[in-house]
Amino acid sequence: MLQPYDLPLEQLKKYKPELTREHDFNEFWSMSLKELSAVPLHYTLTPINFPVKGVKVFSVNFTGFNNSNIQGYFAIPDKPGKYPGLMLFHGYNWCFDGNIGDTVNWALHGYAAFQMLTRGQQGYSSDNVISSAGSPAGWMTKGILNPKEYYYRAVYLDAVRALEILASFDNVDAEKIGVHGGSQGGGLTLASAALSDIPAVAVADYPFLSNFERAIDVALSNPFNEINEFFRRNTAPEIEIQAKKTLSYFDIMNLAPDIKCHTWVSAGLVDDIVPPSTVFAAYNHMVCSKEISVHRYFGHEYIPATVVPKLSTLMEYLQD
Repeated sequence: MLQPYDLPLEQLKKYKPELTREHDFNEFWSMSLKELSAVPLHYTLTPINFPVKGVKVFSVNFTGFNNSNIQGYFAIPDKPGKYPGLMLFHGYNWCFDGNIGDTVNWALHGYAAFQMLTRGQQGYSSDNVISSAGSPAGWMTKGILNPKEYYYRAVYLDAVRALEILASFDNVDAEKIGVHGGSQGGGLTLASAALSDIPAVAVADYPFLSNFERAIDVALSNPFNEINEFFRRNTAPEIEIQAKKTLSYFDIMNLAPDIKCHTWVSAGLVDDIVPPSTVFAAYNHMVCSKEISVHRYFGHEYIPATVVPKLSTLMEYLQD
């Protein structure tokens, strides 16, 4: 992909489609968070002998939504004191060896870094929610005909619980916790910032899971196209109508107005996995302090020019 295929940048800056929230959107998430609160806050930390000096590394197992076991990695500087926390979320089915090296690297930057391994996608994080429909391939359509069964309901609530776990650690400054991730991890970054008051700052690279209605029409590849494939296999109009209603509860665009902390977002104009218009749809609905970094010649990939502003943003809000 060498040329932008989505809207021109000037149109992207103004692109703000109407929210697709159902009438009970707020009630749905209030009741979901209440259901999560009924799950006891429980975790175990197991030391890992990782080849690094100055950092302690642990494997984490905690009880997530629906009492599912969720695994992760935690790394923190090996000196007494409280450290700013950094919650990390990985990409869609994209987390080699649990991103333990990346987690350790953040600890070397002075953070108490906690990488959550998304249920069903990595490690020993188990997906125990039974879904009555969907999921011909991947995770995008698992439970798609019922919001209470949809895959990302559990994932978003796991992310909230992970933040609560991180804030509970004695050696973490609960007032200075950030969230960071790219793609699916970017979507979870924004979702958790909307559903929890814990984050002081959110940093999201090309966040996935936004503006489903447009993504279905313009995304050039998976994972969004898993939804299109589901509609190819299930052609009844009422199925598409119900599926889109379900997706509306998990659309990052619909959650964006609830984000309160400062939020930094990046977008690549040749991103054929997460169309830039879907990123701007969420960004333009944010009412918090915010900034966006746009990159004309980059797609869904590592963007070198984002490193310094991301580090600077996290340092400003977490390490003053």
